[in-house]
Amino acid sequence: MLPVVSAHSEFANYNFILEGIVRKPVFISLILLGALALGIPSGLAQKKDKKKSQAVAVVATAAGPHGNAEAITAAQLKDYLTFIASDEMEGRDTPSRGLNTVAKFIAMNLSRWGLQPAGDDKTYFQRINLKRSKVDPAHTTARINGTSFTTGTDFIASATAGTASGPLLYAGPGWVVKSKGIDAYKGVSVKDKIVVVFGGLPKGLSFNDLKGEPGGDWDNPGSYVLRNGGKGVIVIPNPGVLNNWNERAKQMMERSTLSPEKLRNSTPQAPTITVSTPMINALFAGEKINGEALLKSGAAAEYGESFDLGAGKTVNFTIGVQDENIPTQNVVAVLEGSDPVLKNEYVAIGAHYDHVGMRASGDGDRIFNGADDDGSGTTGVLAIAEAFASGPRPKRSILFVWHCGEEKGLWGSEYFTKFPTIPLSQIITQLNIDMIGRSKTIANSGDARNKELSEPNEIYVIGSKMMSSELGQLSEAVNKSYLRISFNYKYDDPKDPNRFFFRSDHFNYAQKGIPIIFYFDGVHEDYHQVSDEVSKIDFAKMEKVSRTVYATAWELANTAKRPTVDKQLPAELTKGS
Repeated sequence: MLPVVSAHSEFANYNFILEGIVRKPVFISLILLGALALGIPSGLAQKKDKKKSQAVAVVATAAGPHGNAEAITAAQLKDYLTFIASDEMEGRDTPSRGLNTVAKFIAMNLSRWGLQPAGDDKTYFQRINLKRSKVDPAHTTARINGTSFTTGTDFIASATAGTASGPLLYAGPGWVVKSKGIDAYKGVSVKDKIVVVFGGLPKGLSFNDLKGEPGGDWDNPGSYVLRNGGKGVIVIPNPGVLNNWNERAKQMMERSTLSPEKLRNSTPQAPTITVSTPMINALFAGEKINGEALLKSGAAAEYGESFDLGAGKTVNFTIGVQDENIPTQNVVAVLEGSDPVLKNEYVAIGAHYDHVGMRASGDGDRIFNGADDDGSGTTGVLAIAEAFASGPRPKRSILFVWHCGEEKGLWGSEYFTKFPTIPLSQIITQLNIDMIGRSKTIANSGDARNKELSEPNEIYVIGSKMMSSELGQLSEAVNKSYLRISFNYKYDDPKDPNRFFFRSDHFNYAQKGIPIIFYFDGVHEDYHQVSDEVSKIDFAKMEKVSRTVYATAWELANTAKRPTVDKQLPAELTKGS
């Protein structure tokens, strides 16, 4: 599951200069130990075997009220998860060889079971091109009044290529937030200027105050300057960064931006540099505010009024960027429904199969196996797919999507919902499984980090009633008629401070008007830790939850009509809120 600090990933290009070090992806040679044993071919065949398809297409003459749910077993789940969350998969970072191996493992099984490929070019893979951008120091320069400054020593550049030259405008914190009456540019124009801002949000503002649409209801400095004809942005960092400049500069120099190429231009930013104390003093030499006073204040609010800096100053900087293309993928398959009309509608079932990879260095265990997050969901969806493939065929089709890049900012689900391989209008519901393998026990209940962990017969159910009353009723009726798991709706509260509704892949489907259900066991002591391992998984619970999701999908796939969307999401749960 996505960490809450990444909920506003649209600010990543601007705020990377203000935050702590981000773990770099690590690529270590991977010996495909289990994959070879399981017979994964080096070039996985994606075409369906016609004879196999015909065999699987035989529909059972009699189906119980919950279809083939009983085919899902704890032993089966353990077998799959032991491979998916093994050390050999190296934490399934996006992108990584471990993630690619799991993708091939999933696709191999889908092919064996006769499910239809629903990715690109009749394969199980929806290809996503990631672009990694990193500052090229050899082609990055800055000058003030003819004096040259050195990247990595005197300033740090964002990975946005460009050249900026022009007069200077100081704009305080540089933000526009209409709901708070904040406009750093009131009465001034940024056209053809380099804008100098004090880094960070205006005093008393938090990211939760940024409601509405970026570029309309609010704007950060880099976006505002670019959209209004400015040339670039110079950021004065907070005192904490300046006091540890050498260490922080090294950290930021090693950074790169990585994102899906087709998604990365949603909020373009102006070329931006972050400057050290010598450059700050040069910028403010002879001005009514000197650099030392500005740094001593440590608060942009004291200098919130915008003004032009000295007309005699000449400032220019150039940022060179090196780009690298890296492929990754969602894994997508379809089980075709049996009804000649209803098979054109889909019940979508999904999970994210990525995790957070490995520590770059250090002693001891460095692998974040992600057995619960979200190896448990990945495995659950795989077992559900097998149960559907080997059992009676429902009337509607079932769409299975294993999303990549959830931990990076819900990349895979955003990509799929923006570039779907099947019509989104035909998806009647999306069932998202993210962390279903852990339980509160007598042994671990004393740890405060397990306070909100669900019980062995309990699962948090989020969103089932938010968009469709009928979906909520169906979900409860299926559970009541089958395994009677305790459904906990605590996190349906729109004011949930954890913001769980934003933090997993169902969110992007809900934003497209598709009703969703999110199944979640709760955060625990091993969340995003190297200790999230298979040995701590409650497979009996995984079996119950996976069977319940299957049974819910089975009912949805056989109902006479799709669930009616009769509610709007609460304002707190819409994009930009």
